[in-house]
Amino acid sequence: MLVAVGGHSRNIGKTSVVAGLIAALPEWNWTAVKITQYGNDVCSSDGEPCECAPVDYEHPYAISEELDVTTGTDTSRFLAAGAARSYWLRTPAGQLGNAMPAIRRIIDTNQHVIFESNSILQFLKPNLYLIVLDFATKDFKPSTLTHMDRADAVIVLQSDRKEPQWSGVASRLWESKPRFEVLPPHYVTDAIAAFARGRLNSSTTPSGETVKSVPS
Repeated sequence: MLVAVGGHSRNIGKTSVVAGLIAALPEWNWTAVKITQYGNDVCSSDGEPCECAPVDYEHPYAISEELDVTTGTDTSRFLAAGAARSYWLRTPAGQLGNAMPAIRRIIDTNQHVIFESNSILQFLKPNLYLIVLDFATKDFKPSTLTHMDRADAVIVLQSDRKEPQWSGVASRLWESKPRFEVLPPHYVTDAIAAFARGRLNSSTTPSGETVKSVPS
């Protein structure tokens, strides 16, 4: 099985949702992959200067496996939640396609893979795709908007705002989806776990099926 968890902005709980799903669905023995895209020394995960870019700039991506469950990094949190393996993949913004051979090797050698990424939907058809939304955050990633119609459900952070702060996004894109409200720090409820388990158990789509036409 292949699962993708995305979100419309940074720091809204995508990692917490991935970790929560790993913990709630231990029977799938997950391999987790966090994808970070960077550009001009600024990290797309938090918008601040970072060291995501590999030192060897001749290579179009870098991938490392997390082996320490105690560091508190996002990939370490996946292991702490129960993932069998955990990877961090870094690539320049817009260049994820260069890393697809490495991603495909992970999929081919691990039965169940969960990604923290929107952009992976350019290349793969997950069995389950969830999007995290925060109505109080104005930023809205183009990658989320591009793939939002493919989401199986949305996870909405509870707040005082009943209407989103972002603009230029048709309301039907989230109002037509199953919706689960969560109150941090609890990002995966029993209802979300049951929904995910039901979708995965009933899925007939081959895990990791390649998208035939990649959006430009």
